[in-house]
Amino acid sequence: MLKTTRLHSLFVLDQDEALEFYVGKLGLEVHTDQDLGFMRWLTVNVPGDPGREILLEKPGPPSMDNGTAETARELVSKGATAGWIGFSTDDARKTYEELLAKGVEVTQEPTEQSYGIDFGLRDPFGNAVRILESA
Repeated sequence: MLKTTRLHSLFVLDQDEALEFYVGKLGLEVHTDQDLGFMRWLTVNVPGDPGREILLEKPGPPSMDNGTAETARELVSKGATAGWIGFSTDDARKTYEELLAKGVEVTQEPTEQSYGIDFGLRDPFGNAVRILESA
């Protein structure tokens, strides 16, 4: 049976800009940054959790042909690819304030829910990010 997730993928239009956001602002760390020739394999992870990577993937070969990649890039630029990822934190309000100070685009302020406190933000490519402090 399946035990855990290991690799997630988000479409980004510029991998260096994605690094600036996910590493520079959110505080993740680079797991793998390798030129495979046909693509750059760029993954990040939460510090201390290298077994769960996020692939910051530019739409294109080898997973799609050039026409499909162009359509995907158009959708990414509109924030319409429905990509999203969630993280946990011990203190949602403090994390919110820290990210706000770094200029991160917040889409929802910390909100008390039955399951804890969470808030939303958006990466530079329109992907949604949720951050949760569990109850």
